[in-house]
Amino acid sequence: MKEIKFLQKQYPKFIYQSYSYQLRGDALHISFNFIVPPNIKFRPKVIIKNVSQKDLSRVGESALSNLVFHLGLMEMPSYWKVTASPRIIVQAGYLNKSQTKWWKDLFIHGMGQYFYENKMDFTKHDFLSITSDSTKKHLPYAKKLSSKILIPVGGGKDSIVTIELLKHTKFPIRTLLLNPKREQLQVLQIAHQTNPVVIQRFIDPKLLRLNRKGYLNGHTPFSAYIAFLSLFCGVLFDYKYVALSNERSSNEGNVKYLGRTINHQYSKSFDFEKKFRTYSKKYLSKNIEYFSFLRPLYELQIAEIFSNYPKYFATFLSCNEAHKTYSGKVKPTGKWCCKCSKCLFVFTILYPFVEEKKLVKIFGSNLFQHKSLIPLMKELVGERNFKPFECVGTIKESLAAFYLSLQKTHPPLPPLLKYFRQHVSKEYPNLPAETKNAISAWNNQHFVPHILDKRLPPQYRNSK
Repeated sequence: MKEIKFLQKQYPKFIYQSYSYQLRGDALHISFNFIVPPNIKFRPKVIIKNVSQKDLSRVGESALSNLVFHLGLMEMPSYWKVTASPRIIVQAGYLNKSQTKWWKDLFIHGMGQYFYENKMDFTKHDFLSITSDSTKKHLPYAKKLSSKILIPVGGGKDSIVTIELLKHTKFPIRTLLLNPKREQLQVLQIAHQTNPVVIQRFIDPKLLRLNRKGYLNGHTPFSAYIAFLSLFCGVLFDYKYVALSNERSSNEGNVKYLGRTINHQYSKSFDFEKKFRTYSKKYLSKNIEYFSFLRPLYELQIAEIFSNYPKYFATFLSCNEAHKTYSGKVKPTGKWCCKCSKCLFVFTILYPFVEEKKLVKIFGSNLFQHKSLIPLMKELVGERNFKPFECVGTIKESLAAFYLSLQKTHPPLPPLLKYFRQHVSKEYPNLPAETKNAISAWNNQHFVPHILDKRLPPQYRNSK
C-alpha cells in the first residue's frame, strides 16, 4: 500500500469539476467528472431507465440539475478515498457554508472505517476541507408529490419485510433496484412487483486499477448513496414517500478510534437519517418524505417477522461477500459464503424462529457446527475488542439470539452453542431474564409511521 502522507502530498486536491445528463431513448444518462491533479481523472456514470420527457419536464431543468449535482457529490467518497486529498474543491455547483459543513460531517462520520483501517488521523483540524468556488446555484424541487411509496430493495430480509408490510396499505408501492442481481429480481417476482425503477451505476475502471496498484481503498457510506439516489428517483417518478429498510440496530458503533466511535453502518443510522431529512427538505425537495420504515425494530425482531414469509427462503441473500470482486480480482459468487460474520449473524437470528432443516437448506450447512466461526461469534457477542465491520445487530441482541438458539437446541450441542453455554453465558447470569424482558419489550414496539392506515395487520400497528 502506498504511503498516506506521500499520496496526500502528491495529490493535494480532489476536484468535482462537472456533471452532465441527457435523455437517450427512454433512459437518463448521467456522468460526472472528477479530477485529482496532476494526472488522475475519473468519469463514473449512472443510467436511470424508463424515464420519459414528461418526467423531466415535470421536474424542471433547475431541480433536475440540482438532483444530478448532488448525486455527483455523493459519488465523491468512492473516488476521493484513493488519495485522501486534504482539499475537496467543488466546481460543479455552488455550496454554501452550511452545506460544505454538512458534507464534511458525512465524510468524517461515514468514512470512519476507512480511516480506522488505513490508520489515518482524521481528527486533525487540517485533515480535510471542502470548498465551493462555483456561482452556479440550484433550486430544490418545490412541487407536491403523489402519495405513493418508493422502496429500495437490496435482496436481503429487511427490504422484503418492508415490501410485505407496506403492500397492505392504501398507498401504491414501487420498488427500486440498483445494479439488479439475481436474488433481487427473484424477490420482486415472488412479491409480484413487476415495474421496478432500475438504475445502473458504472464505476470508473480506473478506480479498480488504482486499487490494484496499491492506492488507498476502504469502506464508503453506501447507504448515503442510496439515500440520494432514491430521493432523486422519488422526485423524478413522482413519489412522495421513500421508505428505506434501515433498522434500529445500526445505531450501535463498532470500535473506538482516536476518541471517536467508528460505525460501519453510520449512513444507516438514525443520526444520518435525521441529518439527511433536514438537508434534503432544505436543498433537494421540501415535500418528499425520506424515512426508514423499520427504524424502531431490531434485527432480531425483523428476523421474527421475516420467518413468516418462507416463500423467500430460497431466494434472499444478505451475505456481502457474495457480491465482492476485490477490485476486479475475482468474480462474485452470488451465494452465502458461510464464513463471514454476516452469515453467522443472520443464521443465528433466524435460528430461534425457523425450523433447523429449513435454515440449513438456506445456507447449505448448520453454521453452529463450524468451530472455525467461534472467533466471529466472540466478536458478535462482545467478547473481543470490537464488533465486526458488517451490517450486524447490537451486541446485546446477538447475546439474546445465541441464548434463544441454545434454548431451542437439544443435546448434543453443536460446537458454537456448546462454547456459548460454557464460556459466554456464564458471564451474563441475568441473560435469561434480560432476554425475556427484551423480547417482551420488542414485541410491544411494533411501529407504523403516520402515513399508514389501519389496513396494516393488527400486530404491526402502533400500540398507542
